[in-house]
Amino acid sequence: MEEMRRRLMQKETLSKNLMLTIDQVSQLTGVRKSTLRYWEKSFDNFLRPARTHSNRREYSMDDLDLVKTIKRMIEEEHLTAEGVRLRLEKLMVRNS
Repeated sequence: MEEMRRRLMQKETLSKNLMLTIDQVSQLTGVRKSTLRYWEKSFDNFLRPARTHSNRREYSMDDLDLVKTIKRMIEEEHLTAEGVRLRLEKLMVRNS
């Protein structure tokens, strides 16, 4: 049982440290790469993927979750960019 718990914690740590390219995030979410770049500018207080030494974007698992959240807000809740920003601000305050 302890071994299973240790492996589960190790797997969670690995997935938290996993970094994704813009192409991978696009494939996983169905959001075009150009849209991801646009969202990075539009929601720069929230969506800030890391950059490699060659300036390529690296998205964390938290970034991936945020992209999914933004997509849902736009597609399902029909929020504007300003509406998404306001909602994200509320979510950030609530989670801090």
